[in-house]
Amino acid sequence: MQMNKDNYVTRVLTRADEVNPQVWNALLAFQDAGQLNPFVRHEYLAAMHASGSATPETGWTPRWLTLWEGQELVAACALQLKTHSYGEYVFDWAWANAYQQHGLAYYPKAVVAPPFTPVPGPRLLARDAHARQYLARALCDWCQAQGLSSLHLLFLSEADAAACTAVGLMLRQTVQFHWANQAPDGQAFADFDAFLGSLSQDKRKKIKQERRKVQDAGVQFRWSRGADISPQDWAFFYRCYERTYLEHGNAPYLSPDFFERMASQMPEHWLLFIAERGGQPMASSLIGLNQTKDGGVSTAYGRYWGALERVDCLHFEACYYQPLAWCIAHGVQRFEGGAQGEHKMARALMPVKTQSAHWLAHPSFADAVERFLEREGAGVENYLEHLQQRTPFKQSP
Repeated sequence: MQMNKDNYVTRVLTRADEVNPQVWNALLAFQDAGQLNPFVRHEYLAAMHASGSATPETGWTPRWLTLWEGQELVAACALQLKTHSYGEYVFDWAWANAYQQHGLAYYPKAVVAPPFTPVPGPRLLARDAHARQYLARALCDWCQAQGLSSLHLLFLSEADAAACTAVGLMLRQTVQFHWANQAPDGQAFADFDAFLGSLSQDKRKKIKQERRKVQDAGVQFRWSRGADISPQDWAFFYRCYERTYLEHGNAPYLSPDFFERMASQMPEHWLLFIAERGGQPMASSLIGLNQTKDGGVSTAYGRYWGALERVDCLHFEACYYQPLAWCIAHGVQRFEGGAQGEHKMARALMPVKTQSAHWLAHPSFADAVERFLEREGAGVENYLEHLQQRTPFKQSP
């Protein structure tokens, strides 16, 4: 599909291979400083679909909306046509139910976000603010032309939120929990003990107790990064990941082929921790990395974990303490702990606001949702204020 206006040509593509990966990824250099992450790279998005993890059969139909000026790609986004609301982490079930109660179809809807990935970052990849705003408007126009009920852009960067607001989309706020590598003097923590020393006595004591339980159980950890992660370790990780989903009564979202593609196509963006007891692997956690141009890492992302054996507090060690210690040792600025979870504050992951943007085609429902979001937004502000009062850090005398 092709639409023309001014000097831009908008093309809506159906396959990832219709966009050159290098051309797509070149847009990342123009996004918000500090907001780049691996989850909007062409390889990651394409792997979601090619691996069978996010497909029309599982409720995800990909569309690649691209904006061209001559032969130059100036803006693009990965759009999903959804027949359900799973795997998004910004919940709109109540909206879908309201449509159903009034005899209206909520699905299919359009979502702009990497599947199964609640990580804030750029969604409207654009070379400048003008192209980004034009892309946001083109999204709305295309969704309306397709007769879709709604459009949802999830976990936006600030630049994306500004573009969406400018074209009339409604903003919604949610809360995540992120850790910052910053001591009270403003410097990065010297080591894990220095980090513990910044916490209140009860939180420091709790973390030490949790870590001691894992050590006393005879569990030790090793880590590998990038190409150093062996095929055997990748395979073991998937066993753990799959086991955890099955224990909760669900099949895993992501297939083995997805992780094989990550290992072969973008290994530099992954860090793997493996827990061993008696020399045998028994648990693992996989961390995403935002690799900078100079080969460093600015942000780490807690993504997946699993265990073949039960050990008290093993989850906290594998998913928080080991990654935080690694971040401190390697000068990483931030660790993002994923969606939801007030319990993360006890591990010094602090609440931050995340944003999504929404467009609904039905005027009456759009008005109702706008009023709901105003009330919900006030509630989020109160919730954040309440959480900030529960800081795990030492209070100044």
